[in-house]
Amino acid sequence: MLTIRLTRKGKKNQPFFRVVLVDKRKSSKGGKSIEDLGYVDPLSKRRSFNAERIKYWLSKGVKPSETIHNWLVTEKIIDDKKIHVSKLSKKKQAEIDKVKSDAEAAGKAKVEAEAKAKADAESAKKAEAEAAKAAAEVKPAEPVAEETKPEESKVETPAA
Repeated sequence: MLTIRLTRKGKKNQPFFRVVLVDKRKSSKGGKSIEDLGYVDPLSKRRSFNAERIKYWLSKGVKPSETIHNWLVTEKIIDDKKIHVSKLSKKKQAEIDKVKSDAEAAGKAKVEAEAKAKADAESAKKAEAEAAKAAAEVKPAEPVAEETKPEESKVETPAA
């Protein structure tokens, strides 16, 4: 598999990097590159890329290294997001992971609360509809006319 990456050239304490197309399995220290695609001089902050050839190789499925990818984004040769390259200490990575997990848990709790509220609202609406339906089915009791009964004769018993 081919990749676009950097090879270090230059003297001691005077680094100079070439942007090359190489087989990914070969060492970046040595070995013959397939094609030179540019250079980077970190001391003078100069960079030069052969944009046409880089686009050609990217269209063929070649993957750039993370650093090269970020430089290509900066130079607007490709339109993509930058990739986080620097390595973090274990302590810092643990803090970031904790923040992410807390945010994820909060998001899940929020979704669950919204789902519960929605379910409660639906059940309340359903119960209200059933109560209205039951009230409509039950007809109000018609007033019953009291029948007039003849008064029974009251017999008074003499009080002794």
